[in-house]
Amino acid sequence: MSLKIYNTETRKKAEFEPIEPGKVGLYVCGVTVYDYCHVGHARVMVVFDTVVRHLRAQGYDVTYVRNITDIDDKIIQRALENKESVQALTERFVEAMHEDEAALNVLRPDQEPRATAYMDQIEQMIATLIEKGHAYAADNGDVYFHVKSDPDYGRLSGKTLDELVSGSRVEVNSAKQDPLDFVLWKASKPEEPAWPSPWGDGRPGWHIECSAMATHCLGKHFDIHGGGLDLSFPHHENEIAQSECATGEHYVNTWMHCGFVRIDDEKMSKSLGNFFTIREVLKLYHPEVVRYFLLASHYRSPVNYSEETLESAKASLDRLYTALDTVPDTEPESGEGHPDNGKHWVEAFEAAMNDDFNTPQALAVLFDLSKTLNKTPSTPLLNCLRELGARLGLLAENPQAFFKWQPQACESDDSALDEARIESLIEERAQARQNKDFARADAVRDQLLEAGIELLDGPEGTRWRRV
Repeated sequence: MSLKIYNTETRKKAEFEPIEPGKVGLYVCGVTVYDYCHVGHARVMVVFDTVVRHLRAQGYDVTYVRNITDIDDKIIQRALENKESVQALTERFVEAMHEDEAALNVLRPDQEPRATAYMDQIEQMIATLIEKGHAYAADNGDVYFHVKSDPDYGRLSGKTLDELVSGSRVEVNSAKQDPLDFVLWKASKPEEPAWPSPWGDGRPGWHIECSAMATHCLGKHFDIHGGGLDLSFPHHENEIAQSECATGEHYVNTWMHCGFVRIDDEKMSKSLGNFFTIREVLKLYHPEVVRYFLLASHYRSPVNYSEETLESAKASLDRLYTALDTVPDTEPESGEGHPDNGKHWVEAFEAAMNDDFNTPQALAVLFDLSKTLNKTPSTPLLNCLRELGARLGLLAENPQAFFKWQPQACESDDSALDEARIESLIEERAQARQNKDFARADAVRDQLLEAGIELLDGPEGTRWRRV
């Protein structure tokens, strides 16, 4: 089955045909680094990491570019509030972002351009737009893109210029020729970082940064552009306009957008103040549980963040790790398994992922495989489950290590049992059973269960897991 992707611009799924056979250029709008990343950012990171994993598994040579916005109004404001330099602030949060990504098993992109390193390209693109009559320098030192100079403006959002004008709530700005025009270059203010330009000292507008970085890294015309749904308008709409007006070429073939992460039916965002940072959530849940939660819904659908949905994700992941635990990693090739040694499930998994990266259906395939593995433990089927899980960035842990993971909040809880105490109680229970003191053995088991520790007796002895 060939890969089909839903294109936001055309509003339909279509067979993916790369510009250059066997190669894919993918650009994703990254984080504006003025704070810790939240779960909404994590969804974009995890989704496109999974997209890249699948494309590479299908044999594509992928160039994955995800930018970093390291200069904008929010960054400047936060640096002023903190009484630190913009560079110090952004470096700190870039490092934190990389730590969060690593925890979630998100592979680093091939290129990670930063806006501040692309001032020459930004300036050149703005100059080209002015020369072609699509932009103008205003008296206040700003440079604006003239929206009505682009007859195709609005095709991503599906809105006409008349609809955009009637529905706009644009700040009154006498420097603009038209309310819809957007800024390409901002004149500097006192105490703000600034770069020299033909239009005076200043800094770029947000939209032009991505156009300059994307076209420099991937060319004037590339395969896939992605990001959160909130970026489709105006950010990506503006990207299309300024890029195509500057280069004279079609900008992007396929637009992909992730649905929102919601809390109480509102989009999770810093501006609304209703967000949980990735690192806050990872204190409470294993990173793979968070990743599973983000993949359990189709990437275009909204997901609701709650304790219930994360607990459900944990229970589901527990089932997959339980299947992996049927065959110890140290055991040699064992069992005949399924006659095709997993081929059936690989084909079903790839069919799901080729249908617009349908991760819920791909996970259903893993559960179907895990049922067979539970009934017929075998190394080939275990390897198949691990391999397919890895394509989703899951099942990377040793099962016993996964089941022994505990939230950081429990580590500081005096009443929580550490591993040494658990092992000691298990040894005490084993001795009680050997002495036929079954009442004491049962009491120890109940004590551990009350503390959230489940015991699993088997031929190799007693193992334990947190529940």
